[in-house]
Amino acid sequence: MERSAAITIHGNPMTLVGPVLAPGDKAPAFILLANDLTPVTLDSLSGKVLIVSTVPSLDTPTCNLETRRFNQEAATLGDSVRILTVSMDLPFAQARWCGAAGVDKVQTLSDHRDANFAMDWGVLIKELRLLARCLFVVGKDGRITYVQLVKEVSTEPDYAAVLDAARKAL
Repeated sequence: MERSAAITIHGNPMTLVGPVLAPGDKAPAFILLANDLTPVTLDSLSGKVLIVSTVPSLDTPTCNLETRRFNQEAATLGDSVRILTVSMDLPFAQARWCGAAGVDKVQTLSDHRDANFAMDWGVLIKELRLLARCLFVVGKDGRITYVQLVKEVSTEPDYAAVLDAARKAL
């Protein structure tokens, strides 16, 4: 499924590939790579509320700001909430970025191998093979409770709305 002009990057329309996920949908299963190249699955995170932040690249200004902000906010959410940032960045680049940025409460995960996560979650930017800026909250039951697709990729998300949705999912 393709959605033409679903988002823009600096005003330029881009196509997203994959379904439109909505609250109530079961979160699609995934296998992503952690910074140490170990696989991380949705099942391995069961029993936690998840904030899943998809971004084009940690090495861009907005993605950098967003991931640092969620790293700060993680302390206010407690152990029942996990924050994941998913991008196409290589795991080695993610590890380097996290070390340089002091990010230790957000888990960065890579979808660089096959883009299956991006396609299954509906956030693959066809023209660039990068992920759109989108935020999902997944409840302990594995169902999506909140979705925020940021229409202009260069802008930051509504942090308060995402954090509020995560607290409500507890």
